[in-house]
Amino acid sequence: MKVSVIGLGSVGSSLAFVLAIRNFVRELVLVGRTRESVMGDVLDLRHGQLFVESPTQITAGTVTETAGSDIIAVCASVPTPKGLRNRLDLAKGNVALIRDLMPELARLSPDSKIVMVSNPVDVLVHYALEFTGFRANQVLGTGTLVDSSRFRQLLAEEVRIHSEDIRAYILGEHGDSQFPAMSCAEAGGEPLDPTPARYALADQASRAGYEVVLHKGHTNYAIALAAAEIIHCIAHDDKRTMPVSLRVDGFLGVNDVCLSLPAVIGGNGIERVLHPRLDEREQQAFLASAEVVRKAIASARPD
Repeated sequence: MKVSVIGLGSVGSSLAFVLAIRNFVRELVLVGRTRESVMGDVLDLRHGQLFVESPTQITAGTVTETAGSDIIAVCASVPTPKGLRNRLDLAKGNVALIRDLMPELARLSPDSKIVMVSNPVDVLVHYALEFTGFRANQVLGTGTLVDSSRFRQLLAEEVRIHSEDIRAYILGEHGDSQFPAMSCAEAGGEPLDPTPARYALADQASRAGYEVVLHKGHTNYAIALAAAEIIHCIAHDDKRTMPVSLRVDGFLGVNDVCLSLPAVIGGNGIERVLHPRLDEREQQAFLASAEVVRKAIASARPD
């Protein structure tokens, strides 16, 4: 299994660390602005390989060295302004960035699966598909996976049930228009009622990333672990269900826009998109979220 990580900022380097200790990646290629700029991470990770069960071959490369990758994780981004309050503000710069990256990555690894981690992830998944010509199943983003994880953790604390045993999704945009699909939330087959307190927990989960940024300037651990889990599911054909950013074609009449829906993730990338039964309030929230992302896609379109 060959995995390439593009962009070695705080998220990319954290993801590289997780992949280096998870014992399923044979070859890990790290790509930054220059080969020299990522050698610190490469050497540091190599020095720790004695302490992992199955050592990984870790190299610093350029885009050329990604050839033949099974999975490519894109973490590259323009600098994040201090005090960023809306991920969509990064759209124009990051669309231009991936416009330069994606065609060559796709040419060198035409059968790869692309895991988009950079923000605004929904906009970038859309353009990654456009710039590569890949099939819809080959490109997905981390989307609301971490948002859903945060929500499940908060629900678990409230109902005193392990978070793994709670099924609850944040859907739509990975951004301000995301919403909790409370009509689908349950534990052990028992519905989790949509109380005002639980909607407040969803709001808390949606703001959690900005809270982390306020304290330390960036987020990296949770998103790196989430991206690694997606990569593991693809590598091992796990067929696990998780909310990821993907091209929506037809759900609630929404087409050709990328948002988070639950999907089965396996060796083919997106194996199947699931269509949860949303109530009227949630359907309207999904449509509103689609409109937000659609406008962001249009405004970020390269000249």
